[in-house]
Amino acid sequence: MTFEEIKKELEQNAKSSQNPYYTKVVPNAKPCIGVKVPVLRSLAKKIAKGDYKAFLREFPEEYLEHQALKAFVLGYAKDDIETILDYATSFVPSIQDWMVNDAFCQTFSIARKYPERVWEWLMQYVDAGKCEDDSQLFDPAGEYPQRVVAVTLMSHYLNDGYYERVLEVLPKLIHPAYYTKMGVAWAVATAYAKYPAATKVLLDEHMLDPWTHNKSIQKMIESFRVSDDDKVMLRGLKLKA
Repeated sequence: MTFEEIKKELEQNAKSSQNPYYTKVVPNAKPCIGVKVPVLRSLAKKIAKGDYKAFLREFPEEYLEHQALKAFVLGYAKDDIETILDYATSFVPSIQDWMVNDAFCQTFSIARKYPERVWEWLMQYVDAGKCEDDSQLFDPAGEYPQRVVAVTLMSHYLNDGYYERVLEVLPKLIHPAYYTKMGVAWAVATAYAKYPAATKVLLDEHMLDPWTHNKSIQKMIESFRVSDDDKVMLRGLKLKA
């Protein structure tokens, strides 16, 4: 598809009524034109079958939907693993909202084909945002790279081969920014639904900061995949403010 064809399809599917929703639930994002996610996914699959590299390199990122398209294209593109990871490495620093972040992570299914190589690539972001300069502890730019780690691990690595390693990494994601902490809490709660005994150790040993600890429990309690008996027990593990 040409860039003009892509822009035209976006314009044809734009709904101004969708804008207030994006504005409300995706703070700090680029301006939006109101294209729904299923439309973006469908368009991204078409782009991924063509010259996806030119699209990722050259298509302007004027709107939220433009960047979300790139996130989905990275997930759908078929190429050798090193090429995909090179483009992913260029893309991650540009993320500035949770929607684009999670669109990238959840669609990045090449992680399941090459789990060890993607794991190795992902680990470079575990310490993202930790400053060597003593004037501040954390660089704000680390918020989304660390969320990339949390959501990618949650989406593709909560399986018998990797869950123990995932549970070792999640407590290391300690950036104080809201969307990092929420991403970790979401991942911990999802891990509990699949591997409750192993995940409970994080809570019993207070391996998470208090806010993330309590938010993780809140999400476990809200989950339909956690038993009522476990929910009673988990309420007793909440930390007092």
